[in-house]
This record gives sequence, C-alpha cells and structure tokens, in this order.
Amino acid sequence: MMRTRPELTGTFGAVASTHWLASSSGMAVLERGGNATDAAAAAGFVLHVVEPHLNGPGGDLPLILRVPGAEPVVLCGQGVTPAAATIERMRGEGIAHIPGTGLLAAVVPGAVPAWLTLLRDHGTWAPAEVLAFAIELAERGHRVLPRVARTIAGRADYFREHWPASAALWADPAPADWAVIQNPALAATYRRLADAGSGLPREAACDAAIAAWSEGFVAEAIDRHSRTPVMDSSGDAHAGMLTGDDLASWRPSWEPTTSMPWRGTTVHKAGAWTQGPALLEALGILDPLLPTQPPAAAAAVFDAETVHLAAEATKLAFADRDAWFGDGADLTRLLSPDHLAERRALIGDTASLELRPGALRGEPRLPRLSTAGTVERAAGAGEPTRGDTCHIDVVDRYGMVISATPSGGWLQSSPAIAELGFCLGTRAQMLWLEPGLPTSLSPRIRPRTTLSPTMLVDDDGAVAALGTPGGDQQDQWQLSMLLGMRVLGLSPQAAIDAPAWHITHLVSSFEPRVWEPGGLHVESRLGEATIAELRRRGHLVTDAGPWSLGRLSFASREPDGTIRAASNARGEQGYAALR
Repeated sequence: MMRTRPELTGTFGAVASTHWLASSSGMAVLERGGNATDAAAAAGFVLHVVEPHLNGPGGDLPLILRVPGAEPVVLCGQGVTPAAATIERMRGEGIAHIPGTGLLAAVVPGAVPAWLTLLRDHGTWAPAEVLAFAIELAERGHRVLPRVARTIAGRADYFREHWPASAALWADPAPADWAVIQNPALAATYRRLADAGSGLPREAACDAAIAAWSEGFVAEAIDRHSRTPVMDSSGDAHAGMLTGDDLASWRPSWEPTTSMPWRGTTVHKAGAWTQGPALLEALGILDPLLPTQPPAAAAAVFDAETVHLAAEATKLAFADRDAWFGDGADLTRLLSPDHLAERRALIGDTASLELRPGALRGEPRLPRLSTAGTVERAAGAGEPTRGDTCHIDVVDRYGMVISATPSGGWLQSSPAIAELGFCLGTRAQMLWLEPGLPTSLSPRIRPRTTLSPTMLVDDDGAVAALGTPGGDQQDQWQLSMLLGMRVLGLSPQAAIDAPAWHITHLVSSFEPRVWEPGGLHVESRLGEATIAELRRRGHLVTDAGPWSLGRLSFASREPDGTIRAASNARGEQGYAALR
C-alpha cells in the first residue's frame, strides 16, 4: 500500500508537528535530556515564529497530557472574555456580530501562560532553555513559508492603510517565498520572559515568567494597545475591551478529560468549551453501523456507504455542538446509549439537508442563521485558511505523551503590538450577541473553541496523541483517521494519507457564522464512482482536489516501549522526528 512517508518506529522519543522546525526543535530537546513537556513547549514557542499566519503568542492552547500511571488530563490555555464584554456593550458599538478581526473579539491570550504552566508543573528545563529555540529563529531569522508570504501579500495593502504596526512588522516590504524574515521584537519579548526568572529555581522561574506576562510588561502593553480604536471586519474602527486586569485575573487550569471507550481504546477529549465531545458522539453514533473487523482485502479508501454514514453522523453530532456546547455546559446525556440511539435512528439512505439537534435538556435552540451565499464575507474575517491552526504530538522515553493544538493570534487577525512583536487573538468571534444560548457573550467565559487535541489510551496500555489544524474540520479529519485505523485496519501513516472528507453542514464557528445545507467536501482520490454515488444520495459534493484536506500528525508509545510517529504530507511542511 502506497504511503507518502515511511512508518517511523523507535524507542527513544518522537515529535510530530505541522512544521519541520518545530518538530526538529522538540526532538533536539529530547536528545539533550528534556522530557516531553520540555520538548512540546519548545516546539510550541517555535510555531509562534514559523507559522505566524496560523498561531501566535496572543492566541490560545488546549492540551492533553498523560503521565505514566495516571489518567490523561487537560490543560486549558483558552483565555476568557474581558470583564467588560457584554452583549449590551457590543450592541452599543453598533455591530450585529462580533467581528472576526480587530480588537473587539480579543480574549485573554492563554497560549504562553499555558506553555509555561505545563513546563512548571511537569517539565525539567527552565524557561530560558525552552525559549532559546524560538528566540534564535525570531532574532536571526528563518526562511518564510510560501503560505505565510501569500498571507502577508494578501493583507499588505490593508495593513498599510489601517494597521501600520502590522505593515512595519510584516509587509514593508512583503517577503518573497522562502525569504529570510526576522521578528526582533518578539525575540526581545521572549528574552524578557526568560530573564524574569534568571537566577531562580526552575519552578519559580516559570512563575516569574508567567507574572511578567500576566501582570508585568506584556499585560501593560496589551492594556495600552487595546485602548486605541482600529479598523475591523465590521467596516468601522473600534477599541478593544481587554485590560491588564483581565490578564492578571486569569491563569491556565488543569481539568479532567471527557472520554468514551471505543473499539479497544478510550478516546480522550477536552470538555464542552471545545468542540471535542462532538467527535466522541459521532463515534458513538457510528459504531453499530460499521463493520467490527477490517476487510479481508486491505482497503485504503472508504466506500460511499461509509462516507455517507460518517457525514450523517457528523451532521447530528455538530448540530448538538451548535445547540448545546459552551463553557460550563452540561453534556451528561450526550454520550448516553439512549441519546446515541435516538440520533442514530435519524440516519437514512439519503443526505439530510436540515440542522437537527437533539433534546439533551429540553428543546434545543440554535442561533439565528444565514446560509452560505447570503452573507458577504468581510475582508480578513474568520479563519485564515482551511488548514488554520497548528498541532504538536510528543512522546518521550519515560512514557509521557502530549497532544497540543495551539492557535489564535495569527498575524492577520488583529493589528500587531509593535513593542511586543505579536497581535491579539479574536476567539470571541465564536460567541453570539443573542441572549440565552450556551455560547452567548458574557464576561469572563471561555469561547467555545474549535481547537481539539485527541489522546487514545488502548486497552492493552498503548497511548497515542493525534490532532490536526482545520477549524470546524479538526474533529472531522480526526474521525476520518480513526475510522481508517479501526475500521479499515490502516497504520497511522496510511490513515493520514487516506483520502479525507468533511461536511460544511454546520454552523461555522468563524465570522460570518453561516451554514451550507448538505455541503460535503471530499478529496478526489475517493474515486469518481464513490463521489457520484454520494451525489446521487443528495450530498452537495465539492471536489477539493487529490491532496487538500487535513494536516494530521500522530505519535504513540506501546507497552513494550516501541514509539511510533506519523505526519501529513499535504502542504509540504508537517514532519515527524523520531529515534
């Protein structure tokens, strides 16, 4: 069976991520004696530098960690809305929906405090050692990805007209493909965080760096920056609501995972403040409908029946997401056998064109919606690309496993803070200015994020981390991979390489918050006959090309100490490093 990458196996450690410089930096940490926590944090800070169009220090981070002998736990690096963020205040700004760019959608930036919290609680290196890789790449420069160059070129005129600090940092001049770019302001910011703990014991140094971020020079700069109105995707200029007090009053937190047994493993996700439980629901709906054993003749491509069932189950799971998920939401019944059976019974032989949330706690309620095509998308709004966000999976020789999905704060989301070298994230665009919903805007809540790392703990003791960028598609592409592994019997690399699909029959988490009834995007490698059959069943199929959907990565450790890793070839930048 043809694969784009070899099957990587070893016994020492592995790092898989969406950029080779992050993977190699994390692997260098493992080779120099660091553990998975040290390596993941180093890789995470590097991604801020080398994938600035997909994440940044002003963004957010959910992470799942398993320490040998313990249950997996979630580290929540999703910052909360400002204390001043109310529906009334937003309505007073004259807007109908929270803009996808600018300052109004800014929440507390959680990624950096989360990486430092992970390092403090489970690491062995000091912040200065972990930050050194990102500092060098920001200060000395690195060769910019063509995708970054295209993003900057596409926004250069807007930056020059409306966001001069972003123009100075990125667009004057706009870099050519593979040109060397630098970010000395970000290097200086990271050096100040490292210096905050100079001479202190490791844990105290981490706390000092967190304090410098949340209560010190970073918080002060963000407070000043938020007070100046800037143009956003509403077409008007608005000041932000985020203050230094908002940063000072928030810290990352540890919490249990949401999990479900499935086909010889337990799938672990973050809670209702993410879309992660929707993957568990989709698996639960599908399980009795699919073969229990891999086919006798190995297949690398799903047939139309499997894609149809998966698409219909995903529609139902994401309708529940859009009606019920949110910070603090009660999802107790979501994975119960009776609810899954009720949802499963709705799947027919043809594609549904309705949004059909279930009755978890009484009658469901969806926000007022528009269908795609009826809303003009504002320039620069929403998610930056179909493959937005980053991902990191790490396994070390001690058996520690990490799955992390950092995102937010991409360079086109908000104007740069010149003295810091990065911009704020706009995660609050995922909240509604309509009262009474689980995702209605209110002060100091976590927006329901699309960020969704996954961990598998097999019945035999094997542990795996996996995930992908992709906004609303993240859990869909992970569903495709899991079905490839557990239904078709594919290896992780072959499951990543297998042709993928996703629905757009859901409420987009990004401005302008539309849905596309019946929408199904597929890779053409599914085959003409399969695509034709899906269309015959009523799916509105978009052929997305042969290699376009998903940026998955994977790393695992088996009970005998064997370590495996796999990575995505799409986009020509994700790699796994392993020994």
